[in-house]
Amino acid sequence: MAEVEVHPTAVVEDGAKLAAGVKVGPFCVVGREVTLGERVELVSHVVVAGTTEIGAGTRIFPFASIGHQPQDLKYKGEPCSLTVGSDCIIREGVTMNPGTAGGGSVTSVGNGCAFLANSHVGHDCHVGNGVIFSNNVMLAGHCNVGDFAIIGGGAAVIQYARVGHHAFVGGMSGLENDLIPYGMAIGNRAYLSGLNIVGLQRRGFSRNDIHDLRRAYRLLFAAEGTLVERMEDVAEEFAGHASVQEILAFIRQGGKRSLCTPKNGEES
Repeated sequence: MAEVEVHPTAVVEDGAKLAAGVKVGPFCVVGREVTLGERVELVSHVVVAGTTEIGAGTRIFPFASIGHQPQDLKYKGEPCSLTVGSDCIIREGVTMNPGTAGGGSVTSVGNGCAFLANSHVGHDCHVGNGVIFSNNVMLAGHCNVGDFAIIGGGAAVIQYARVGHHAFVGGMSGLENDLIPYGMAIGNRAYLSGLNIVGLQRRGFSRNDIHDLRRAYRLLFAAEGTLVERMEDVAEEFAGHASVQEILAFIRQGGKRSLCTPKNGEES
């Protein structure tokens, strides 16, 4: 079993739990309620605070601030937590906040994610597996980001917004509304510019699947009828298509929340 390595300049408070193979580099600080899974590495100058759990194999780079008090002026010191999954990459200057009483008290991040320099995960957010945040991404509080979504550099996502599975938000975009699974949004303020075709190809979706998704997309965002009517038509025509049904379920779950929609005349 690999031994725990703690640099002499690091501070690991009493009560912190460090699993086998953990490496804590120079000038890191690990709080008393922190749990670091097997083979977690804090490269240097990393601070992990609060009730925070980091999954096995995750690497955290210098000057990241993980698990400190949430940036919510309503926070009054109530118990809250942050959970980060296994095999994530958290680069320089990344900040991740725990939850608050107003949002369920938990912030969670899935497995195999990459957070590039100076990106931020706000309080009460839930980020899926395989998600990528490029540099300087700003995710406000209470957001949900689905599996394998990608958010480009400098993009900002408004509080409570939902980003669906396999979706893509272009760099420097400002996302104010929910982005459907497999969708691609660009611009400030962001609009739906089609489907994330490149991402779907990279994830191994078949040509037929992509073709069906494009047809469903065009029907959903056509000019004729209301969105409810178009959803009914798409649900019937693509009754056996899991990915299309996932988009419909995402829209329904949003209730009265606004969707990110195409500009007039935009098609996938």
